[in-house]
Amino acid sequence: MIRTGTTKEKLLAAALELIWRNSYGATSVDHLCAEAGVVKGSFYHFFKSKSELAVAALDAEWRERQSLMNAIFSPLVPPLERFKRLFAWGLEEQTRLLAERGCVVGCPWFSLGSEICTQDENIRQWIAHALADCTKYYETAIRDAQAAGLLAVSDPGPAAKVVQQYIHGALMEARIENSLAPIAGLEAGVNRILGVRDLVAN
Repeated sequence: MIRTGTTKEKLLAAALELIWRNSYGATSVDHLCAEAGVVKGSFYHFFKSKSELAVAALDAEWRERQSLMNAIFSPLVPPLERFKRLFAWGLEEQTRLLAERGCVVGCPWFSLGSEICTQDENIRQWIAHALADCTKYYETAIRDAQAAGLLAVSDPGPAAKVVQQYIHGALMEARIENSLAPIAGLEAGVNRILGVRDLVAN
């Protein structure tokens, strides 16, 4: 989570909280300042617009998240175990957020992207780049699992893209249904996509 020691960090944390919990459109600069406990002039000292703050907040959150992804997808971890650990962490995190916020919040990237990407090119580009970074983690794990003879897929690149789409689709469905069930089913779903069950059954 983003530290909240400075005024800028407070605004970054407020943006991530309000936009993720509610929506981009429903979050005004006044709401952001109130959540952060800062005056409006402080907002415009650091950011030209709400859009610029949103991108900065997502970027700060992703920089922190990357250390976790690097650990989960370490080449020292067996390839299929990497996905297992990712999904276990994701379910734990979404369970914690549900307890804190009273609803399933899903993925902040997809929630924001589906709302605003046709209207804000800077946000669209940032989200597209971050999703591509995530897909690289998945592709490496799939390639390693394929080399070990654990998967039925023939091309790790397209398979990783499908896995990325499935994961974020499940997170969006979890938000819409206000249910953790789609998240809890991620491991089984990805195993089916990658052909893990077919190889085990045979």
